[in-house]
Amino acid sequence: MREISGKTQVIAVALVTALCMLGDSMLYVVLPIYWKEAGLSSLWEVGVLLSVNRLVRVPLGPLVGKWYERTGGRAGLFLAVGLAFVTTLAYGFQGFWLWLIARCLWGVAWTFLRLGAYSLIVTVTEEHNRGQFMGLYNGLYRLGSLGGMLGGALLASMYGMFLASAVLATLSLFALILLILYVRPTFTRQFHQAIQRTEERSLWKQKSVLATLMTALFVTMVYQGMFTSALSRLIELRHPFVAVGGVVLGAAVLASLVQGLRWSWEPWAAPLFGKLSDRYGRKKLFIWTLIIGSILFGLLQASVMVGMWFAILLGIQVTATIITTVMDTLAADEAAKQTNSTALMTAYSVVTDIGAALGPLAAFWMDGSLGLDVMCTIIAIVLLAIAFAWAREKRWVKMNSAP
Repeated sequence: MREISGKTQVIAVALVTALCMLGDSMLYVVLPIYWKEAGLSSLWEVGVLLSVNRLVRVPLGPLVGKWYERTGGRAGLFLAVGLAFVTTLAYGFQGFWLWLIARCLWGVAWTFLRLGAYSLIVTVTEEHNRGQFMGLYNGLYRLGSLGGMLGGALLASMYGMFLASAVLATLSLFALILLILYVRPTFTRQFHQAIQRTEERSLWKQKSVLATLMTALFVTMVYQGMFTSALSRLIELRHPFVAVGGVVLGAAVLASLVQGLRWSWEPWAAPLFGKLSDRYGRKKLFIWTLIIGSILFGLLQASVMVGMWFAILLGIQVTATIITTVMDTLAADEAAKQTNSTALMTAYSVVTDIGAALGPLAAFWMDGSLGLDVMCTIIAIVLLAIAFAWAREKRWVKMNSAP
């Protein structure tokens, strides 16, 4: 068997993920507009369909983790590609219940994709390059978000949902070629059942593991849940319309532009920040980015010019890129220390899914009862508290490791 480098495998899995998520990314732009063409009767059904895939991932994480522990490789990724093809093709047909099943199956596919990628990265990397490879994966798979959002919306507006879904589903099949050519059949670490049970019992007794998981819960809740779901609402309340070159842009368009810019820079920015974390220390970069993020969230309430206010939003998006990459790498560092690395990455995946699911609920509750200004203040305080906790832990480790 020919030798395939770790970097080549990571790039391949990232591109596989990007191809598979084309259809999912299309929906976030297309479905709120073409929901009648999809056979839906109301907008609340749109909300259910866009969120149910996240909910099914929470109980699925441990089961998929066990799959990878036993099969040890790319079989799960082949299954994910097949599910992505079927679900994307289903978006071309009508009916709420058909779409609900398809969205649940996409949740299964995404769980296989993410845990497979995490397991591969932990296996093929060392501490000196793990940040770069994790950033490479996070950056490249976001090409799928960008392509699905732009290409899918264009196809749907010109030719309708059926053709758009068929084209994107066909493109997802090219992922099979990448898996066959560039990903080794086995890439996860497999162990005897007794060792697994011992490791899983001791996993939750490690303070560093608990600190990583709790941090991931709150960080994901803030960035992937609260900020993302409230972004258009924040813009609507502050600057509902902005004129750019004689064209008036509404809050929804502005929010999509702010989010789209992040997806456009992540393919090169995420690997860069991952490499910086390898060179200068992950925890140091993580702490300072949390502090900067706290300041930026606090500044959202300031009375500044329109351009400056949107610059603050983009600054928050930059911190999201850094924090997501470094947080994933910190979890991978912890996993590399374990006898069974898949068990920790499974727990990390479940925790981040819970955070992403709780975030929108918290944001909408705060918007209705406290206001978004209060929400931003709370987020700023939470990020600052996390930064101080990690700084204290880093100082404590340094003091106890001194001769």
